[in-house]
Amino acid sequence: MFEKVQLCPVMRGVPLNELEILFKSMHFNIHQYDTNQMVIESSADCNSLMILIEGEVRGEMPDQAGKTVKIEDIAAPRPIAPAFLFGQNNKCPVNVIANIPTRVLFIPRNEFLKLLQQNTTILTNYLNIISSRSQFLSGKIKFLSFKTLREKIAQYIYELSGDNLKTIFTGKSQEELAEFFGVARPSLSRTLKEMENEGILKTERKYITILDRQKLSRLIS
Repeated sequence: MFEKVQLCPVMRGVPLNELEILFKSMHFNIHQYDTNQMVIESSADCNSLMILIEGEVRGEMPDQAGKTVKIEDIAAPRPIAPAFLFGQNNKCPVNVIANIPTRVLFIPRNEFLKLLQQNTTILTNYLNIISSRSQFLSGKIKFLSFKTLREKIAQYIYELSGDNLKTIFTGKSQEELAEFFGVARPSLSRTLKEMENEGILKTERKYITILDRQKLSRLIS
C-alpha cells in the first residue's frame, strides 16, 4: 500500500521508510467502492483527507436546469477534494462517484494535521495542491457562468489553445465532450456544425482547429 500512497502528490518526495513510520503512528481507513457507487455526496462534511490508491472517480454536480455536469475525472493516486479539508465551509462541492472498482484511503483531519506538523515535504506538497485546486475551481466557475453552449465551447477551446495554438487535441470523443458540457450529443454536434459553418472552427475526430480566433474570442468577451 505504501508504494501507492507514496505516488500521491501529497506524499511525493517522502522516502518510503519514513512514510511507513509516519503511518504507523496514526489512524487511517481504507474503503472499497464498486463501479458507480457514491464515494461522498455533495455538501457532505470533508472530515478526512481522501486519497485514491486504486481506480478512478468522477466529480458531478447538477446545473440550474437539473442536468448533471461532469466536473472532472480523478484517477489514482490523486487526492479527492483536498482544498475542502479545512476552512469554515469544508463541505464536498460535488458528488464523487466511482467510475471503476476503487479503493480510497481516508486520513482523519486531526491525523493529517499531525502529518503536516511533522513533515515539511507533505506540508509544502499540500499547500501547492490546494493553491492549484483553487485556481482550477475558479476557472470552472467562470466556465459554468456562461449561459449558452456556444459560449462554453468557445471558452473551452480558448483555454486549451492558449495564445498560439491553432489546432488542439481534446482527447475526448463527441459523446465525452457532450457529457463534459452537460448536454445531449445531438445538441453539441449541431452547435459545432453551426460554428463550423460560420467559419469559427473546424472539428475532426478529437481535434479542433480554430479558423477565426477573433470570432471565437467575441463569444466569451
